[in-house]
Amino acid sequence: MAIDIVILAAGKGTRMRSDLPKVLHPIGGVPMLGRVIDAAKALGDVEITVVIGHGAERVRERFVDSGVQFVEQTEQLGTGHAVAQAIPYFREGATVLVLYGDVPLVKTATLQNLLQASNSGPALLSVVMDDPSGYGRIVRDQSGQVQAIVEQKDADAATLEIDEINTGILAAPADLLAQWLPELSNNNAQGEYYLTDVIARSVRENIAVTGVVADDPVEVAGVNSRAQQAELERALQWDNAAALMAAGVTLLDPARFDLRGSLSCGADVSIDINCIFEGDVSLGDGVQIGPNCLLKNCQLAAGTVVEANSIIEDATVGEACTIGPFARLRPGTELASGAKVGNFVETKKAKIGRGSKVNHLSYIGDAEVGEDVNIGAGTITCNYDGVNKSKTTIRDRAFIGSNSALVAPVEIGAGATVGAGSTITREVSADELAVARGKQRNISGWQRPVKKS
Repeated sequence: MAIDIVILAAGKGTRMRSDLPKVLHPIGGVPMLGRVIDAAKALGDVEITVVIGHGAERVRERFVDSGVQFVEQTEQLGTGHAVAQAIPYFREGATVLVLYGDVPLVKTATLQNLLQASNSGPALLSVVMDDPSGYGRIVRDQSGQVQAIVEQKDADAATLEIDEINTGILAAPADLLAQWLPELSNNNAQGEYYLTDVIARSVRENIAVTGVVADDPVEVAGVNSRAQQAELERALQWDNAAALMAAGVTLLDPARFDLRGSLSCGADVSIDINCIFEGDVSLGDGVQIGPNCLLKNCQLAAGTVVEANSIIEDATVGEACTIGPFARLRPGTELASGAKVGNFVETKKAKIGRGSKVNHLSYIGDAEVGEDVNIGAGTITCNYDGVNKSKTTIRDRAFIGSNSALVAPVEIGAGATVGAGSTITREVSADELAVARGKQRNISGWQRPVKKS
């Protein structure tokens, strides 16, 4: 079955009070429209048309490489009018599935069920709500076929008792929609062309309309305000947390956990509160993440411990490493097994060898550090001359005293020692001691300055 998907994404989102088009606002770190596109693509071999309007160019730019095609709705004249803009892209014999760019949590499995129900006529997606107030009610006949969608203002007392409501998501044969959509009427208070009128047309022509009920109202909830965006964000994060806990991950508080990408975890992983994971993150067996950490596009091998308030981005960390607290591993950092990056240490494009330690208050950038190296507090690699970046190399078992400046390009040989407070500007050979600081003078009888009267 050929599937032509139409995603409506032309709305302005006035209640969001933002210059950003509504469908570009994120849920779980992904634009809402992106989540809908991903769910649609997971159906298999599909053609996707996105109907855009407000902020059209920004939406195009954001999804320029997504493989979807765009059509612009220059006037927002209702959902029926919006879908009609995509008629030229309907394929003969296809089933058209209508989705919404601001309904970001719809599941592929639900859409599959809807498509299976639309072989010969329209199928619409509904949901049962505890409080259906304000929504169009689904009226079915005795056989369970949909007979009508009755809006709240038009419903009698019996209809208002119905708790099954219309979500707006619809699947129908392309040939029927191509015929019916241009014939819709806008003879209503809003002067708009409604997609729901397709259901009434189908019933009039004795073409059965099937209703498929979604499992969860959250799945079909739309976003029209910041509050609704926040509600769906927390719903998604709770689902993410539940899936991780079911796989054996310890979350100290699943209500204070955010995943904005993908996270794979080995056995006995523990994650403390207020941690954020972005991009693709992998945690090996027994990894422990302290509170208030941000991990982005990184891999941490088994047994590594990340202490509180640390940031790791585009980095690779070996087994049994210790990071933090208050450490920052910037892109290009590689830690070998047993390495330690302590509190208030920043690394960038640095390879830290097995068992080496950068314990505190240091910056190591554009550097290669060998095994069993000790780098004292306050050490910096001076890697930037204002134009170019240069490399610092520190060989195995070297000892760098506290408050040293290593001016790149420079190499510290194996087993060499740099005295505390030194500024190193040329090579230190293996096993040498380098001391580069002014000679100390002690002046007797010196008087401190006094405040002038």
